[in-house]
Amino acid sequence: MHKRCGHADRLDELSRLRAAIAASGDILYEWDLADDAILWHGDSGRIAPPHRAQPPASGEALNTQIHPEDLPLRLKMLSDHIATGAPYDCEFRLRRGDGTYLWVHDRGGVDTLHGGAALHMIGAMRVVTERKENEAYLEFLANYDELTGHFNKMRLRQALDQALVETVRVESAGAFLVLGIDQLAMINNAYGFEAGDAVLVEVGHRLDACLRNCDVIGRIAGDRFGAVLGRCDQKEALRVAERAVAEIRSLPIDTPAGEVRITATVGVVVFPTQASSGYDVIAKAEGALRQAKARGRNCVGLYEMSEEQRRSYRAALDIGAEVHQALKESRLSFAYQPIVGSRNHAVDFYECLLRLRREDGTLVTAGAFVPTIEQLGLMRALDRRVLDLAVEDLRKHPQVRLAINISGLTASDRSWLRALTAKLKGKRDLASRLVVEITETAALQDIEESARFVRAVRALGCRVALDDFGAGYTTFRHLKTLTVDIVKIDGSFVRNIAQEPQNLLFVRNLLGLSRSLNLVAVAECIETEEEARILQDEGAELLQGYYFGRPALEHPWLHALPETVNTPAPDKKADQVVPFKARGAR
Repeated sequence: MHKRCGHADRLDELSRLRAAIAASGDILYEWDLADDAILWHGDSGRIAPPHRAQPPASGEALNTQIHPEDLPLRLKMLSDHIATGAPYDCEFRLRRGDGTYLWVHDRGGVDTLHGGAALHMIGAMRVVTERKENEAYLEFLANYDELTGHFNKMRLRQALDQALVETVRVESAGAFLVLGIDQLAMINNAYGFEAGDAVLVEVGHRLDACLRNCDVIGRIAGDRFGAVLGRCDQKEALRVAERAVAEIRSLPIDTPAGEVRITATVGVVVFPTQASSGYDVIAKAEGALRQAKARGRNCVGLYEMSEEQRRSYRAALDIGAEVHQALKESRLSFAYQPIVGSRNHAVDFYECLLRLRREDGTLVTAGAFVPTIEQLGLMRALDRRVLDLAVEDLRKHPQVRLAINISGLTASDRSWLRALTAKLKGKRDLASRLVVEITETAALQDIEESARFVRAVRALGCRVALDDFGAGYTTFRHLKTLTVDIVKIDGSFVRNIAQEPQNLLFVRNLLGLSRSLNLVAVAECIETEEEARILQDEGAELLQGYYFGRPALEHPWLHALPETVNTPAPDKKADQVVPFKARGAR
């Protein structure tokens, strides 16, 4: 009786185990490595090879079923696991009975003899085809336009940036075209969006037909395409643009609403002579497109600088030369503005604001020359100087904490990060007193690269702040990915917060988002006691603005600061600057 009960219990337990395996969706296996025999448990028929109802009975048979592109990685991971004990956890494609492939997630471990030889392996496979297809679709959407299949705007801009680098490297020229479909909105309104979509798809096909294989095409807006033409001078670019316009108007387009005839207008800009950055190239091509449309559409417009623009470019070059000379002569320095606690108004840290001292002794604020320096490609050198100045201050004054601003270009510059590492590695006491600020808009341009930068800076012991918070389109997911320590609410939302209910509502939402991730929030540009009180009541931990102190050229921490701060009167120690006007500029 007892034996029967025990046997029944074991059968019942085995049944429950089989049910659990089936419910989990896993397919378990025991692999005898010496005999190369595999015993399967669960719904193993799902991974049966072509023309057979049973799963592979050996490791060798399984390998013949694995996609040739995936087999080398799977074999390497298996070999590493057996040799070193490294985790065996990989994904690969298996050929099914109908000849198609499914994705499986395979993980397991080997048992070994006392001498270390592998005996057998126990593992589990799970079919993950649906997840992999979803991931592939999301990756497609991240790079391509869903309707036309061409690059999306972000991916096209990356291709444009690469082309800019290449033209400079080989000293050649390239061109960027923006093609706008004339009156697409009218087609949508008259015939419906299905007709408009058909027009967009066909225009994409016609662009493919009349451009070179090496040219890159993308959809940059609802009615506009962009094209990057590498190693192409102005004459050839205009010829390509004229050919595209002629091709698009040559034949009517079949749509669900019937045939539709369309025309297109193209704006052309040549780089790097007419523009030196991706954003500048696109903006100028859009400007050329607008000018061409103003002339009547169905034509090509070439970007050309006006005399005023030429003067502006000459002035920019003068600014670049002066900043370069100031770097050589160490005429760049900081003005320090306090960031204080919202309740006690005690200084938490100082923001370092870059200043250029001209040869005549006058000062120029960073806002007057940094945008130009970014366009001229000198920003990395400037940010390296900022790092040197800040670290020197921190080394000399162990009681102070400082924040520095770096550009979006520097946030993706490995050499700047190496310099930061060299200065701070092993010096946690110094690193813990440095805050590195990056702007929200720059961080969102390449969220993954920015996240890597933030992780590397924080690993050294520094804090990272997201500046101009709210000016871009940061989401909860973006903030989780970036893992910053501090967010600085953009001053445009703080100004007039007492009189603008919309600003108060927006700031309240930003503060709520920061609190949900335990981030320290700084409210900038506070100029009145009322603004300070409102931000304190709303939950901002730190405050910054003229109400608490103007940027000071001398080290303000060397002077005693009161517990509370009233609006300071400007004095000789305050940061007094003049507008930047390049020599010879009007």
